[in-house]
Amino acid sequence: MTRESLALVAALSAGAGVHLLTRSRRTRPCHRVAPFADWMRQAGIEGVKPIEFVVVEVVVLLGTTALFFVVFGAVVPAVAAGFGALAAPLATYRNRRSRLGEIARNAWPSLLEELRLEVGTLGRSVPAALLDVGRRAPTEPMRAAFSAAHREWLLSTDFARVVRMLQDRLADPTADTVLETLLVASEIGGTDIDQRLARLLADRQTDLRHRHEARSRQAGVRFARWFVLIVPFAMALVGLGIGDGRAAYREPTGQLVAGLAVTFVVGCWWWSAAILRLPEERRIARLTAGISP
Repeated sequence: MTRESLALVAALSAGAGVHLLTRSRRTRPCHRVAPFADWMRQAGIEGVKPIEFVVVEVVVLLGTTALFFVVFGAVVPAVAAGFGALAAPLATYRNRRSRLGEIARNAWPSLLEELRLEVGTLGRSVPAALLDVGRRAPTEPMRAAFSAAHREWLLSTDFARVVRMLQDRLADPTADTVLETLLVASEIGGTDIDQRLARLLADRQTDLRHRHEARSRQAGVRFARWFVLIVPFAMALVGLGIGDGRAAYREPTGQLVAGLAVTFVVGCWWWSAAILRLPEERRIARLTAGISP
């Protein structure tokens, strides 16, 4: 092969490589984070591996089964209670995620008010004001995300890249909506940016007010859920001391009835949780996905 042919092949290979790299940067997916890692990040527990979650589930299963077997002396209700308790770690992470999400959702209106003041009155740019306001957020995951985004802004001054980073770190539908709106407002600019921020603030306040009203109406039902969960277990404990109650749990019929009762209580608990769960905003596909950093 001649020197000219080698040069031509090398040039074509380099051009193809540049094309593939450029295409991969333009068409990368909206959410790079794995679903499990994304879910744990929303719960404020970043870095938990799936195998660690499985280990916790196994420990809960074995521990609960052993406890119920010691108390009732019956295999079937103990196993049913053990499998029902598998929902406990999931519910714990879900509740933590929901609580942190609620705190973040409540914080956005005040953050937007401060942002509007700094942009409209002090004349600061949207990126600088957002990063400064965000570092005073009420939760540690939010503050850590904004601190990392601030470092990225100092290095690149690319607001689209900063928005992508914040969306990945915050992993929250409300943050997605606010950040995309702020990005568009920053790129369009103009004299009506204060009006855009005012409309965004009003939208977040309306959503927050509706959620608070819905939760206040559910207070009595949430108390009833715990009451219904505790009462059957208490009655079963009382039954152990009445006559040959403990021996009755060891009978095949007693084990079957107790196992069905445990299954029914756990099923009703999760069914009521699904009914009471407020609808969550879905994360939006990023407008910045096609913007190359």
